[in-house]
Amino acid sequence: MTVFGLFGNLCKMSHRNNDIDPPVCLTIAGLDPSGGAGIVADIKTFTAHDCFAAAVVSSVTFQNTTGVFGAVHQTADSVRRQAEPIFEDYTVVAAKTGMLPTREIIEESAAIFRKWGSRNLVVDPVVRSTSGFDLIDDAALKSLIDTLFPMAALVTPNIPEAERIAGISISSKEDVELAAEKIQSMGARNVLIKGGHFDVDDGVTKLAIDHLFEGSQLTVLQENYIDTTATHGTGCTLAAAITANLALGLDLNESVREAKTFVTNAIRNATSLGKGHSPLNIG
Repeated sequence: MTVFGLFGNLCKMSHRNNDIDPPVCLTIAGLDPSGGAGIVADIKTFTAHDCFAAAVVSSVTFQNTTGVFGAVHQTADSVRRQAEPIFEDYTVVAAKTGMLPTREIIEESAAIFRKWGSRNLVVDPVVRSTSGFDLIDDAALKSLIDTLFPMAALVTPNIPEAERIAGISISSKEDVELAAEKIQSMGARNVLIKGGHFDVDDGVTKLAIDHLFEGSQLTVLQENYIDTTATHGTGCTLAAAITANLALGLDLNESVREAKTFVTNAIRNATSLGKGHSPLNIG
């Protein structure tokens, strides 16, 4: 176990052993009825970290392990009316956003966080499903950048999302750094660009590489790439794990490191389920 893993476990043990109420984590995201991604994955991840999960549904999607087939979005009023009672009743220690499909929902979410605070806010800019289904239009993306990026403790695009946000093609580490610089110029203080995998050593070794930019400081995080189709909900799970770690008191760098290890193990321990990309074994 890494030092970070030990520290994270000690934080979680302190909540259990001292009978302290678990920290509340909130997710505002879409519902994946098949249980692999979105709010369901977030709730599983928060719970696996001994945090209490609260959730606001932004959209009901129609999907399974083979793809996304459509969605019915909530109204901004519905999002507000779900969120307000949570904040009025609980102390939300950390929050994340996932699929925010419309400009109105994004602006309402931003208003909620302005009112109630956003110290540990992780923004996962979900713009397109792995199967190619567009989840957000250009007007909504601009609103996401303008309103939520400046509030976020961390923004977590994958490479296709970073390409769309930054307006460049990414095929090298230098491109990743340029994309992060552009995203930070849009107001994001810290950016995690999730790489999936790059080929290293002329294709002999594959590594799952993420790049964390804390201001101007770059941390490269890598694990052995696991050749599997059990990747449904990977991005949601990673962002939720980071959120939970922040709620448990870890700093940003530690939170990201621990979350990457958590997701790697969840991929490694996953079993075949469904006809497409199986969900992770979150626990």
